[in-house]
Amino acid sequence: MADISRSRTITAPPQAIWDVLADFGSLSAWADDVDHSCILNHGPGGAAKGTTRRVQVGRNVLVERITEFDPAVALAYDVEGLPRRLRTVANRWTLRTFGTTTRVTLTSSVEIGPGPVAGAAEWAVCRTMAKLSDSMLTGLARRTENTP
Repeated sequence: MADISRSRTITAPPQAIWDVLADFGSLSAWADDVDHSCILNHGPGGAAKGTTRRVQVGRNVLVERITEFDPAVALAYDVEGLPRRLRTVANRWTLRTFGTTTRVTLTSSVEIGPGPVAGAAEWAVCRTMAKLSDSMLTGLARRTENTP
């Protein structure tokens, strides 16, 4: 499995950032590369964990399922609907307070399988995901810092 992280310091309190991330169905309202997003279903008993959203990026449709939900600390989800070769793809957002700012980190994990060829492919996918992560962090900052 390969992991890659991108971070950004945002001039907003963690609760303001968390409120945007926890509104799981509204990704398309602040992530520039996302054309549409909506909640498909909530987790067992209405819990956040297990909640799924539909995400459309161009002609690609993905389903993202929350696997970790720790308010104002961490949000993680698996990404489904990618080519079968990508066994596991997941994103994990973490928030850390530093005075009046919040350090937001988005870590993407990719598993294709064993062996050097699979490892190289995992890193190639991670590099692509890092570009998407940078874009999402920019959109999140724009949304929470109230800048144009």
